[in-house]
Amino acid sequence: MDRRTDVVELLKGQHTRIRELFDEVVRARGEVRERAFHDLVRLLAVHETAEEEVVHPFARGHIDDGERVVEDRIHEEEQAKRALTRLDDMDPDSPEFLDLFAALRQDVLAHADNEERYEFAHFDRAADRGRLETLARAVQAAEALAPTRPHPGADTAARNLAAAPVAAVVDRTRDAVRKALG
Repeated sequence: MDRRTDVVELLKGQHTRIRELFDEVVRARGEVRERAFHDLVRLLAVHETAEEEVVHPFARGHIDDGERVVEDRIHEEEQAKRALTRLDDMDPDSPEFLDLFAALRQDVLAHADNEERYEFAHFDRAADRGRLETLARAVQAAEALAPTRPHPGADTAARNLAAAPVAAVVDRTRDAVRKALG
């Protein structure tokens, strides 16, 4: 980063990349689709883990009706994690994959819009630029250590902190083996 990024800029940028990866998966075929899908799964997993560990706790305590807003987002995230887990075991070129993937895409993009509208849009009133930059650094730190696969049920900061170290090692080992096998 050439200049300091705040948490809203960071997360909106990731939402843009998520949208791009959804498009790549739809356009691609075969191994290219599989790689794009695994890139998407990885980004979604680390993104959601960081939100659960950093962003949602901040929102709960600093925006109006934060508890309800966060609970709604967590519900959406859990549905996506379950769908991603099912998709990860499917042939990316199968019609069943494409149908489930289309539904996931719609749900995840609606979730991103909901986060931006109901959660992130209130952050500038809840904290100054310096605090939002600090939150961005915390998100990046959480992402660096996050699992790279969805783990339904690990939907809060406490659950993530308890499960993430082991899950991250297992996920990153699986990623390395998958990469080595081509």
